[in-house]
Amino acid sequence: MFVPECYREPDGSWMAELVRRNPLAQLVTNGPAADGPRVTHLPVIRDPAMTGDWPPDLSGGLLVGHMNRANPHWAALESGTTALLTFTGPHAYVSPTLYGVTPASPTWNFTAVHVRGVLRKIATIEETLEVVKATVRAFERDFGSELGVEWDMTGSLDYFRSIVPAVGAFRFEVTGADGMFKLSQEKEPEIRDRVRQCFAQRDSGRHREAAALMGRLMQTSPAGDVSGN
Repeated sequence: MFVPECYREPDGSWMAELVRRNPLAQLVTNGPAADGPRVTHLPVIRDPAMTGDWPPDLSGGLLVGHMNRANPHWAALESGTTALLTFTGPHAYVSPTLYGVTPASPTWNFTAVHVRGVLRKIATIEETLEVVKATVRAFERDFGSELGVEWDMTGSLDYFRSIVPAVGAFRFEVTGADGMFKLSQEKEPEIRDRVRQCFAQRDSGRHREAAALMGRLMQTSPAGDVSGN
């Protein structure tokens, strides 16, 4: 992924957070020349076996995911395959009406992380079941009931065991990552703040999340500094 220097994240924790908060990834691998790349949307989480913090470029980290074994993509995957996982974060259209200058052009603010690594298939049913259970725990913690009570999966474990033979799970050994946080850094501070305020006032969750990231970025970088460092 091409990332202009001014759109790079302040530090690797931004990439790790985007991956955690936006876990529906795209798994991309090479396919036959006649068909082109293979792509599957699937849930991906940090491997519970991983200890310590994420490195700045996420290299050395571990992720786990799963997909339907009936998917031809699963049959085509081989352990040791080099693959790409893409994660998309908050994004929103920016109208030139917010700039107050002419000439101007519209743009789209967006955030994304592309994670490169080596995929290894998980061989056993029990390990696959552990990936499914870990995914449930992670999602219940981060996205579960608004009542603040995580769903207790205990009563559904037998059901999980009945369907898990149809699930293909994998570990993903991260070799590196690129983060794109395009949040109006190239604009003057007052314009950036107008864009941020406009996003914050919208009903859309992704607009408000983009506004929150813009606010954090403006606090991280001195006024007028768009270097991303």
